[in-house]
Formats: sequence, structure tokens, C-alpha cells
Amino acid sequence: MALDRGPRRRLPPLNAVRAFEAASRHATFHEAGDELGVSAGAVAQQVKILEGWFGLTLFRRLPSRGVALTPAGQLFAAAAGEMLDRLAEATARLRRQGQDHVLTISTTHSFATLWLIPRIGSFRERHPDLDVRVVANNRLVDFSRDDADLAIRHGRGRYPGLRSDLLLEDVVFPVCSPSLRDGDPPLRRPQDLARHTLLHDDDPIDIEAVGWPQWLAAAGVAGVDPSRGPRFTHTFMVLQVATAGGGVGLATRVLGGDLVAGIGSAATGLVRPFPDAVASPYSFFLVTPTETDAPKVAQFRAWITAQAEAWGR
Repeated sequence: MALDRGPRRRLPPLNAVRAFEAASRHATFHEAGDELGVSAGAVAQQVKILEGWFGLTLFRRLPSRGVALTPAGQLFAAAAGEMLDRLAEATARLRRQGQDHVLTISTTHSFATLWLIPRIGSFRERHPDLDVRVVANNRLVDFSRDDADLAIRHGRGRYPGLRSDLLLEDVVFPVCSPSLRDGDPPLRRPQDLARHTLLHDDDPIDIEAVGWPQWLAAAGVAGVDPSRGPRFTHTFMVLQVATAGGGVGLATRVLGGDLVAGIGSAATGLVRPFPDAVASPYSFFLVTPTETDAPKVAQFRAWITAQAEAWGR
């Protein structure tokens, strides 16, 4: 005997709803396609299917190649967004419940490369029952949507609705290869930077962080053009070029401190040509979705807190 599940739902095609909702947020089929991993034409086709199902026009096509919601589209976009948000939240909760043996860590590319990954082996040795998954990107994690148990972020620690605990404070200083420091012209004091190539970290997330303009101003160095030189999207790229002798980069105590041989050292790798350093306005924080940790998150919190304290918070 079949169970009575109430009135049958009459729903539009869900793939078309998903394409429509993405297009309503981005106001272009192209960007919606980028989000969904399909072409702009595929998004347009799905929207056409949805408009045919309703018998209504949901978007006005604009001369700028963008789109604008019609009144009918505005009404449905609000409902579709709420539905997909709730579905994403439930999906994320269920995925986390089904993966108690997997710890997913979201962090930035450079922190993962330069600080976390060289140390993560000791966590795995201590907790061999957990499979660690490191997801590197520079966007803020949305715990209601993203498959992440915790995040390590570079900022001021203000993340509304989330628990945020200080891990590592930071300072910024120039680094280069020993051969560049001792070359012709030599690099002995900050004013010598005027005769060297400056390497730039163009990370769009760190718009308030210390780049060359801020570092030179804070260090009181005049006569150096902070706008010249090649640009890279991640700190670890800057440090790779600096190690190869391609110029002078800015490292931080956290991002690059392990690679620096020390002030005045003749070792290979990276050196600090002079001791001048500037405090960073940003620090590294452990960010979690709730005040109460799941067991695997509590285990990681204890481990990384001990690592930060041993390294020198």
C-alpha cells in the first residue's frame, strides 16, 4: 500500500531553476555560466526553458549583454534563492555528518604552502584515524554552503556569527637571495632598494595589507618608486622569484619566515638584507562555525594552537 505523502508538488525543471537563480545574482549569463561550469549559451537555454514553463518573461536582455529581472523574475528569484540556500545548508550538514573521518581545512594558498603543509605531518601522526583534506583558495568560507570543517584566515579576526581565535601575529620585511644582496649594486640598507627590482604580491584579498608603498612609508624610506616591478597573485610565488635572484620581495614572519636563513647569513635560500620590519595589520585566525567543536575540530584546534605557541605566536 502506497504511503500518502500529501499533495503532489508541481515544480519547474530544477536545472533551469538553478541556472535562473545564478543568472539573477550575477545579472549576466556569462558569469552565471562560469559559476555553474557551463557556457553562457547553456544558461540562456535553461532560462528559456523556465520562461516557457511559466509562460512569462523572467529577464530583460540589456544592450550591455547583461540581463535585468522583470517583476515576475524578481518574485521567483527570491523564492528560488531561499530554496537553494536551504538545500545547500542541508547538503553541507549531511556531508559533514557522513565524513566524521575526514577533516576539511580551508585556508589561503600561501599559508597552506609556506606554513601549514610543512607541519601537517605531525597532526596526521597524532591522529591517524583522520584523513586531512586541505582546500586552498582566497575567498571567505561559507560554512552553510561549503564543505569545510574549519578555516584559517588572514585578517582582523572579525567574522560575524563565527568563532575566531588568534593563531599567529605577523610582521613584514624585505627578503632576497644572498647573491643579490652581495651583488653589484649591493643591498645593505633600505635606501639601496632604489637600485633593485621590487617584487609585488598582488593578492586582491589583502588590500589593506603591507605592500611596498606601505612598507616604505612605515620604514621612513624615500626615493624608492614602489609602483615598478613584476606582480604575482600569491606570496609563495614572490618568494620563489626572490629565491632565484629575480628581485626583492616582501615576506612575513609567518609566510616566509621558515625560508629565511637570517639577517646577515651567507646561507643559500632567502636572507633578510637588513633588519627593518613593519607590523602587519592582519593576523592569522582559526575560524569555526560554532562555539562547540566537533571532536575532530577540537583535536585540530589543540594541535595547531600548540604549534603556533611553539613556533612563537
